[in-house]
Amino acid sequence: MNYYVIIRGPLGCGKTTIAKKISRKIHARYIAIDRILEKHHLEQDHEAGYISQKSFKRANEIIAPKAKKILDTGTPIVFDGNFYWKSQITDLEKRLDRPHFIFTLQAPLSVCIARDKKRKKTHGKDAARAVYKKSTSFSYGVVIDVDRPVQNCILDILGHLPPLSKIIRKKKCKAQHHACGV
Repeated sequence: MNYYVIIRGPLGCGKTTIAKKISRKIHARYIAIDRILEKHHLEQDHEAGYISQKSFKRANEIIAPKAKKILDTGTPIVFDGNFYWKSQITDLEKRLDRPHFIFTLQAPLSVCIARDKKRKKTHGKDAARAVYKKSTSFSYGVVIDVDRPVQNCILDILGHLPPLSKIIRKKKCKAQHHACGV
């Protein structure tokens, strides 16, 4: 099945944990937007106090060709990022004109701050508040309440995705170099 997933939400809501677990469950490629921004030094251009829309669109431009190649193999992709600019999401949708699923993770600010404090590399209360304000200014896709056990959140997300059996069967068919009508 040729599709991608966007896991978005505020800092400390559990995006990376959930995105990595979903990636493993659906045999998808995991892509962290923050790593693309860092690798290409795109986090330095700001707009209204946040990393600029232009920087995120540039990250999309960088990753889209690679993502298309991955999707062409039948391997799904899970993107992990704040996606706090709606324009970043719509730009990625245009660049990757494929079936996709978007999940907005929501948790109270206090939960996000508490989770951020537990990280090895904390971003701090001010950053958590700022990103929370921006990323929760709109919802996009399916909203998932993450102020509960991670496994429940994962089951909710998996319930919106194509059945895993279709993905595995398609990969086996491609590996055998014949079409099987999936």
